[in-house]
This record gives sequence, structure tokens and C-alpha cells, in this order.
Amino acid sequence: MTRIYFNDVVTRDGFQIEPNFIPTEDKVRLINGLSECGFAKIEVTSFTSPKAIPMLRDAEEVMGKIKRVAGVEYTVLVPNLRGAERALESRADEFNLVMSTSEMHNLANLRMTREKSFAGLTEVIRYVDGRTPINVSLSTSFGCPMEGEVPQEVIELFAQRFADLGVRGLTICDTTGMANPSQVAKMAESLQKKFPKLQLTFHFHNTRGMGLANVLAAAQAGIIRFDGSLGGLGGCPYAPGASGNISSEDAIHMLDAMGYDTGIDIPKLLGFARELPMIVGHAVPGQVVKAGLTYDLHPAPSFINDLR
Repeated sequence: MTRIYFNDVVTRDGFQIEPNFIPTEDKVRLINGLSECGFAKIEVTSFTSPKAIPMLRDAEEVMGKIKRVAGVEYTVLVPNLRGAERALESRADEFNLVMSTSEMHNLANLRMTREKSFAGLTEVIRYVDGRTPINVSLSTSFGCPMEGEVPQEVIELFAQRFADLGVRGLTICDTTGMANPSQVAKMAESLQKKFPKLQLTFHFHNTRGMGLANVLAAAQAGIIRFDGSLGGLGGCPYAPGASGNISSEDAIHMLDAMGYDTGIDIPKLLGFARELPMIVGHAVPGQVVKAGLTYDLHPAPSFINDLR
């Protein structure tokens, strides 16, 4: 049975574009709940400037209040050197650095060229100097709504450059929901072959309804780490039409039903998914929480059990 490792990103990627500030205590309570569900990682917050993302202005407070559970890595987004300084004080287990493989998306999202982003992230990596493991998320790896296709060779070039800097992992992001299963399988097979020592994570959006199909294609190609967001919350504010991340509970339910070992307590996770609309003040896209599990709900009739 293949072990799959999930990173839930709801309190960072999911919350960051919500219009109304979510109280610190609600964030802490949700993270503490998710910590008990079996996630390998939880992306807690971002050390971006509070002026840029007011929703996450309480990053230090949240990191200081959460109850850390053994076996769970608490990761944070780090945009620059100042963010790295703040993040080191927070005792995060991993720093997640971000840039786009699309020049136009990087300019829109980060207001700088890809090369300037790479230079800035290189400074962060050298400053951290191995004190905290570093993951780099490569946005728009499967396409950009402004540029169209991003050649796989570009993703692999940046992957090599970051691998040479000694990062622990890379997250390959379908920021705008443009990936298809065939493309995902090709990318997964190539990256695993070329970078066998890197911790590879795939990050999908469900913008065009292919999120779970892409998760399955990646898993069948050998990828064992995925990002997901409780309830399917999130989306890129600089990518027109890009809806939320894949729903963690939907993807985990699918893989679990197919025999993968996700390590997640799904009934407990669904309990937190049911509470999420009350936290954010609106309905969320997740499906399993609305329809229920497809297994272990209806015990087999006694005569079938007798035949076993």
C-alpha cells in the first residue's frame, strides 16, 4: 500500500484572499484540529508584509499559540530576507519560498522579473544556511493565463538551479488550474527521474474541474506528496478565473477509497470541514462534506457477510 503525505494550506493559501479578517483564535483552533487529523504538514501562515496581506498580519501570534503535534511539520511562507528573519524566530519547521515560472505572472504577483525573484530567494537560502529546511514552490508550472504554456524545460531549469542551492523540496504548482492528467504524468515522471533526492510535492487547483484527476495522475506516476486546502478554499488573486485549491478532504477520500494509505482520520477531518463555512462566513466548494463518504457508511447485509 502506497503511503501518501498531505500538506493542508487552508490557513495560509486558503485564507489569504478572504475579504473579512478571520480572528487569530479561530485560526489557532483550526490548526490545532488539523494537527490531530494526521497531516504530514500544515502551512500555517505567511511572513509577508502585513500591508500586503492583512489577513495574515497575526503570523507571529498564530505560530506562538498553536499546539504542535509530534510528526506534523508546521511550514510558513517566506517572501524575502525580512520574512526569513521573522520566520526563524517563530520556530517554523520549514520555509516555503515562492516564485513563478511565468515571467508575466511573476511580474503581476511579485512585481519583479523571474531572475530578480531567483536572486532574492537565493539570498534567503544562503541566509538561512541550513538552519531550517527549505521548500520552493514554482507557480504556474502547468500554464499561465497571461502567457499560455510554460515549457516543461523552464520548470526543470529552475528546479535544477534550486537543487544546486541545496533546497530540500520543490512544490510544482498548477496555480491557475490549467493542468491536465497527461501533462501531469509527464511532468511527474521527468522530475522524479531527474531529481530523485528532492522532496517533490504537487499542488493543484480545481479551476476547470480536473483537480482530482490530476492528483490521481500524479499519484499513479509515483508522486506521494500533495498540497490541499480544507474545503477547497483559496485561489490566486493575480490569476483571472483561478478558483480554489483542491479540497483536501475530497482528494484524501478519493485516494483512501482506492487503497492508498493517506494516514488521515477522514471522519475527524470532515468535522472540521463542516465548521469551515461558519469561520469564513460563506459556503465552500468541498463535495465529500456535503455528500458523505462512499464507504463504511452502509454495512453489508448479513447474508453477504455470511458468504464471506
